[in-house]
Amino acid sequence: MACRNQEKAELAISDIKRETGSTDVVYMQLDLGSLQAVRSFTETFLKTEARLDLLINNAGLVADGRTADGFGIEFGVNHLGHFLLTCLLLDRLKEGTGGRVVTLGSMAYRWGNIDFDALITNKHLGTGRYSWQFFHAYCNSKLCNVLFNHELAKRLKGTNVTCYSVHPGVVKTELSRNCSLWQRFIIEPIARLLFLDPESGAQTTLHCALQEGIEPLSGRYFFCCAPQDVVAKGKDDAVAKKLWEVSERLSGLF
Repeated sequence: MACRNQEKAELAISDIKRETGSTDVVYMQLDLGSLQAVRSFTETFLKTEARLDLLINNAGLVADGRTADGFGIEFGVNHLGHFLLTCLLLDRLKEGTGGRVVTLGSMAYRWGNIDFDALITNKHLGTGRYSWQFFHAYCNSKLCNVLFNHELAKRLKGTNVTCYSVHPGVVKTELSRNCSLWQRFIIEPIARLLFLDPESGAQTTLHCALQEGIEPLSGRYFFCCAPQDVVAKGKDDAVAKKLWEVSERLSGLF
């Protein structure tokens, strides 16, 4: 379990051990808001773990601010940290049989756009202290997730690794923990009434991780455990390729 918060990770590990009876659950510290931390994690992982069958890119936040490297926090955590993590682990995934990468997206990608000039100049896809500003930045980061999956599938053709992006539904998690008090006062009662609980929200992720026979659907976007068509901006080959190349430069891969 690659997690930023050790205390929460250890609580989750205790639950897993209790429910499954397995003691083979390991915590490793990973902060996707720091590219150096991502590199340190992958270096440790590759030294200590002989195989990797499944990578779930699950972290996400709605917030304003900057990462340790100066990127807008939503772009840096939701996309760039996952991008670097995946790229550094791909060779290990390819060594196995039938490896998979599942990236948590969101239907919010529909409202996103990518301004590459602003990204390269300002190192973010939107910022600001008002909720509508960082929600738009969130939508932009989710478009990055969908396009990343689209391009990754192309680059994985001819290998034994497949990839999928997922809209889990609107799930009652701590996604709004960085919002202001009055925003949470509005969001959280609605979440308790209408949002999916985390177990229900995990089902499409689990489907893409475990379901046999979906390999021909590599690169597709899933919702409610079924592939869904994406709007044009979510499968734009040229934009997906450019995002990959820009992400390589920004993450220091090239």
